[in-house]
Amino acid sequence: MLKIASSLAIIRSTSDRHSLLEDAQAIITGSMLVTLGIALLQSAGLLTGGTPGLAFLIHYVTGASFGLCFFLLNVPFYYFALRRLGLLFTFKTFCAVGLTSLLSGILPRTIDFANVDPLVGAMFGGIVIGAGMLALFRHRASLGGVGILALYLQDRFGWRAGLVQLGFDLAIVACSFFIASPWIVACSIVGAALLNLTLAVNHRKDRYIAA
Repeated sequence: MLKIASSLAIIRSTSDRHSLLEDAQAIITGSMLVTLGIALLQSAGLLTGGTPGLAFLIHYVTGASFGLCFFLLNVPFYYFALRRLGLLFTFKTFCAVGLTSLLSGILPRTIDFANVDPLVGAMFGGIVIGAGMLALFRHRASLGGVGILALYLQDRFGWRAGLVQLGFDLAIVACSFFIASPWIVACSIVGAALLNLTLAVNHRKDRYIAA
């Protein structure tokens, strides 16, 4: 009976709760979409906001693997995720970050974007990453990073999470002027804006309540 109950838990879902199988496919699908978007941005020499943007900066300056930088940068934020959002969210986020980091190292060896216009790459990359993050958000997972820290600081000190996130993104944009042309920076801002617009328009907790 226990084996049957465990099997049902894997596939059973309700109107307000995902099954384990549904969560797994969302984390895999979301990570794949994010990785594809990152590959588009990387091929055009673009950046983005949040922890991926900081990983891009380190990658461009040092030549270190983007996937490795992204994974290591997220490690400190798991503490805040655990404190603010619980063990299950933290575990799902760890899986999403780990898979995205792994795929970011594999995908460039299998798909070659030889000629990507920066503006087109920013538009498609931003939207694709937004779609991938949307899949993760709807299954209570994320790509970690400063967004979790912003929520923690809001609870702990009353700082507005949106302003903390904005300040971090502006700092990344400011640093990017040292390694990229104004046109690349402008295109990167377009991509980041489309990414956030995709999330803002398509994800509302009052419309999508499954956990």
